[in-house]
Amino acid sequence: MNWGAVDFGILGPALVAGLLVLATHVPLGMQVLDRGIVFIDLAIAQIAGLGVIAADALGLPEHGLAVQAAAVCAALLGAALLTWTERRAERQQEALIGVLFVLAATGGILLLAGNPHGGEHLKDLLVGQILWVGTPQLLSLAVVTAVLLAALGFGWIQRLGRFGFYAAFAVAVTASVQLVGVYLVFTSLIVPALATVRTRGHSRIAAGYAVGAAGYVTGLVLSALFDLPSGAVIVWSLTGLALLLALLLPSREATAADTA
Repeated sequence: MNWGAVDFGILGPALVAGLLVLATHVPLGMQVLDRGIVFIDLAIAQIAGLGVIAADALGLPEHGLAVQAAAVCAALLGAALLTWTERRAERQQEALIGVLFVLAATGGILLLAGNPHGGEHLKDLLVGQILWVGTPQLLSLAVVTAVLLAALGFGWIQRLGRFGFYAAFAVAVTASVQLVGVYLVFTSLIVPALATVRTRGHSRIAAGYAVGAAGYVTGLVLSALFDLPSGAVIVWSLTGLALLLALLLPSREATAADTA
């Protein structure tokens, strides 16, 4: 255990990135869980990652605007496709989301087959590089987060129907997956929503944000202390704290009985 490794000059920006991700992913994750389409985040994140890999294969500058545009366009195309499949085959939507995820994942592998650094690219896509996030990336994520929160708060997304939800989801995931990776995107969306499923209203949102923030703080500190991969430790920390919260929160039935 090395307390000297707890450097807030490094952990601070990583924590800010995590909090920005949680700002949009917690409310969107609750909608995903309520809709019963849990794996949409994995599919959209993988599609956005495929856009990044395709841009890299074309020789576009890493982290440049062209790469971001490729990721967003790929994710929005995925959102449009999922909107169409939901209208045509709503009962099979979850299965179709799984198929889309597998196609995007294997498509990325095929594009990286001739790249000597392909394994490293895939690792970065899955686990992210949250410790190396820079100020320009944080500013970009902050702008996207502010726009999405405003759209959610003022009901602009709801007015666009199914596509509005999928498009907002695509933009949110695209903005975060390159910073924190596919695993943390999924965890940030689904785990706080699962932990707070027994509550409702604003208290559920607040509890989701609290457990998410605590998970990122705990994971970052533990990863520094024990010199472990930050993304993986955050996933485990957030999940453990969420499980503890879920056990402590009263059920809706118990709350209703106490009120009566």
